[in-house]
Amino acid sequence: MSKKLARLFILPLYLLTLPFFLSASAGDTVLQGVPVPLPSALSAAEEKSSSSSGYYLTPSSLDLSAVPAAPAPGSRADLEDFETIFAWQQYRTAAQCAAAREEMSHNFQVFFGAIDPFYDDQAPEVKSFFKNVEKDSTAAHRYLKDVYRRDRPFLRDARVKPCLPRVKGYAYPSGHTTMARLFARILSDLVPSRAAEFMARADEAALNRLIGGVHHPTDLQAGKALADALYAELRALPSFNSDMDALRAHLR
Repeated sequence: MSKKLARLFILPLYLLTLPFFLSASAGDTVLQGVPVPLPSALSAAEEKSSSSSGYYLTPSSLDLSAVPAAPAPGSRADLEDFETIFAWQQYRTAAQCAAAREEMSHNFQVFFGAIDPFYDDQAPEVKSFFKNVEKDSTAAHRYLKDVYRRDRPFLRDARVKPCLPRVKGYAYPSGHTTMARLFARILSDLVPSRAAEFMARADEAALNRLIGGVHHPTDLQAGKALADALYAELRALPSFNSDMDALRAHLR
């Protein structure tokens, strides 16, 4: 077996076990506290956030210090991102690309409709709850995308050939990853016995974006870190906890 092929077989494990914080190397941007982008980028992000706040949360007021800054172009982490992208591009299958295309949209039904634990996931209380959480996830990842402004990998290197449509918008952090993991954290607390299943489904949804060639691996890492940060913020809110507890009446 070639070294490249052997390496590819461990890529999924690599993605699921990588720490959220990248080790510092020459040229890397290191985050010590709340993200500190260039003033102009921060101002633009804050201006947009005023008109795109979530349901429970406002992105500009959150503590997002757990989310690492995007790797600097040409840094070690950035170069390793492209190595992984090219490895997947070489060995991905048509079936993997088809699965990724099934998840072009990002919402609760797309990620968890097939395995959710509710009697009726279209019940108004259930549907509105996850729609509200979706608003928070979307507002937060868009806020950070406007801060870091990292282009999609296929825009940065013409050798990247995505098997998904060439989506618009910035890459860092991954919105699909953020939302899928945030939903998984909620479901895991509602049904602890199925936590591993829900988290694995979220990881699969994240990996699909890398397989499809529309995200770098570190976009996914940042999305996972953002989801965890958002969940911590949400769990500190009595209104969120009350709404989440109300879902227990709908569990199978």
